[in-house]
Amino acid sequence: MATTIGESISRVRNVVKGVKEDAFLTDRFLYSLIIKHANYVVRKLDNENKIMRIQSLFEKIPCVDLVDVSTIDACCQGIKTNCVIKRTKVALPEPMEGSEGPLIRSVTSLDGSIVLSNTNPTTYTLMTNQTNFKYNNTKYYWYLEGHLFFPNLEWEGVKVDGIFTESTAKFHCDADQCASRQTHRLAVPDFIFAEVEQLVIKDLLLMLQTPTETQDDKMNPLRS
Repeated sequence: MATTIGESISRVRNVVKGVKEDAFLTDRFLYSLIIKHANYVVRKLDNENKIMRIQSLFEKIPCVDLVDVSTIDACCQGIKTNCVIKRTKVALPEPMEGSEGPLIRSVTSLDGSIVLSNTNPTTYTLMTNQTNFKYNNTKYYWYLEGHLFFPNLEWEGVKVDGIFTESTAKFHCDADQCASRQTHRLAVPDFIFAEVEQLVIKDLLLMLQTPTETQDDKMNPLRS
């Protein structure tokens, strides 16, 4: 079972070398292909409304600190009423993309008792201009350029549950943040990785069959 990034890379490399022994493949290149096809498979499952039920795909970030920002930063300067905007202090690890945007299953209060509703700056701005919005007690968030934004939220931090292609170690106090990237968890469970692996191998075999003798070695994508 491919549980870490390093194990998944080794698994793909061993299959390819069984076909072409002299294949030169960097870890970075193999991982980029794994993530490319993992995104494809995950999005396909999301289109079938299956993703949110697969707990093993998701990873919790227990606490993300928030800071105050302007409505301009949050792309909702059209709000006419007073509005305090908070934003995650640092960018989140890059999430996988689903059929309707980043695959973030939930954003909640730190104790998990209050769940925020996902929206976007345009929709939220339109809601605030409705006469009955003052009776709306729902707490909202939206994702924009790597950050989460929160209108009229007084919290100091939030908990996030999502599928991330980058390490979440910096958000975990007990994690070894200096550990090799290869030792980090791969957000692709084995039953999905089997399909991802087949797609990666197909890509690689096509690349390796392409004549490279006349190409400048510096232009070889397998050596990038």
